[in-house]
Parts: sequence; C-alpha cells; structure tokens
Amino acid sequence: MLGPQRRNLWFWAFVGPFAVGLGLFTYVPLAWSVYLSFFDAHNTVSPSGADFVGLGNYTAMVTNEAFLGSLGTFALFTVFIVPATYALSLALALMVNRLRFAQAFFRSVFFLPTACSYVVAAVIWKLSIFNGVRFGLANTVLGWFGADQTAWLSTTDPPWYWLVIVTVRLWLQAGFYMILFLAGLQRISPQLYEAAAVDGARPGWQVFRHITFPQLRATSVAVVLLLVINAFQAFDEFYNLLSDARGYPPYARPPLVYLYYTALGRDQNLGLGSAGAVILALIIAVATVVQARWFGLGRKEE
Repeated sequence: MLGPQRRNLWFWAFVGPFAVGLGLFTYVPLAWSVYLSFFDAHNTVSPSGADFVGLGNYTAMVTNEAFLGSLGTFALFTVFIVPATYALSLALALMVNRLRFAQAFFRSVFFLPTACSYVVAAVIWKLSIFNGVRFGLANTVLGWFGADQTAWLSTTDPPWYWLVIVTVRLWLQAGFYMILFLAGLQRISPQLYEAAAVDGARPGWQVFRHITFPQLRATSVAVVLLLVINAFQAFDEFYNLLSDARGYPPYARPPLVYLYYTALGRDQNLGLGSAGAVILALIIAVATVVQARWFGLGRKEE
C-alpha cells in the first residue's frame, strides 16, 4: 500500500482521514440502515433476532398510501423544478457569457445564493416574502393592484404553496447550474460559430439551435441528472416552509419528510423508516441509470 520507497505515504496521509470519516459516518450508517430495514425496530437501533421480519417492512412501505403519495409529491415537484431550473440557469449562462465587461461580477452575483442555507432561505420566503398577512412582500405588491391577500402556504385550492416551494429552490440552485452551463459554453470552439457565419447562419435562435445547444448535450445531461437527484432529496424547504407548531400539514409531503416522521415521529419506527430509505435510494439509482442510458451519458461522440 505504501508503494516502492514509500512513495504513496503522503497520499494516504492526506486521503486517509477523509476515507476513515467517510466510512465511519456515511457507509457504516448506510449499511446499518439496510440491516435495520429487516427488523421491527421501534425506539431502538439495536433490534434483537426475535424482531426479524424479513421483507415485511418493504411490503408495508410499497402498499402504504402515504408513502406512495409522497412519491407523487416528488414527481409533481420534479415536473415544476427541473424544467424551470434548467431554463433559468441556461438563460443566465447565455447572458453572462455574452457580457464583455463585469462578467465576473454578475457570475458571482448569480452564484451567491448557492452559499445560502436552505433553512435560512425558507424562513425568509415564509416570513418576509410569502407571509400570509398584509406584511408579506407578495401580498403588499398584490395590494397595490387591489387584489385580496393570500395565505400562500395554507391555501390548497389553488395550491399556492407550490409557488413558494419552487421559487425558493429556484433561487437557491439556479446559480450553481449556471456555472455548469458557463463551463460548457466556454468549451465550444469559436471556429464553429465562424463556420456557421460563413454558411449564412443568422445570429440568435438559429445559431443557438444548431450550434450552441447541441454542443451543450453532455452538460445538459449532467444538469438534468443532478436536478432529478436533488429533487428526490428535497427536505429542508418543505419542512421549514410548511411545518408549524401544529406539525406538518397532510399535503405536499415529499419522501424524506414522510420518512422523517416515520422514523423520528411518535412511533419512532426505525425499521419501517429504514426500509423506505432503501426503497428511495433504489428508485434514485434506477432513475439515474435509466436517464444516463436514455441520454447516452458516457457514450463516445461520433
């Protein structure tokens, strides 16, 4: 492991602590979660052999209407957030890439929200922007036009809470994906645009459709994969926006919020929660592989 003349010693010196931490705080809990999923583990993380239920927890989860409903919430959230983030981040990247001055400034400004905590952003959206009373910014603006006040987070018909959830996630992550698209745009050879101009291609939509967008194919695939995976893992904005002193409402429960209340709620059914987490991980893995194969991720360019 140290290699000839101990040349690998510094490699292990730098990587070793991270590898130990990764195994101890990530892989060991993951393996223990899989182990718990086969037991009737109420209020304990160390079930005995008598509590073994086999695939009973998995059967209970896939037949649980609440869990299936949480997957439906995820699907609806994905339909909203993935196209919106993709379009906004690509548009920002195209605009920033065309700037001839202050490009670094605008790149930093759009990327800055990425550093903000999801919890802090959710609190700002809930208390300052989409507050359900007249002090909220959204209701104040609507009042200028004579519109009635709206309880954004508690109105289910129409479901205005989706506007709050999607906009906060959009604000938080669009800058990150803009950077990915900027990197892809800067990899496109200027000679392609010169050749297109010689062939009579008109600047704007025609060049974007036939030159820019096809050259961003690999970046687009990576962005879509990351967006879908991140949508599966949505928790902070849902929990901090919709929960209150009375608990969490029965609507708009993504999978992680449902599993949180299953494993750490009143019953503390860690076995059932672990089974749901394993099912969710398998769904993410299958969805990622299917998308990668569908889009041809890793396929050699012709």
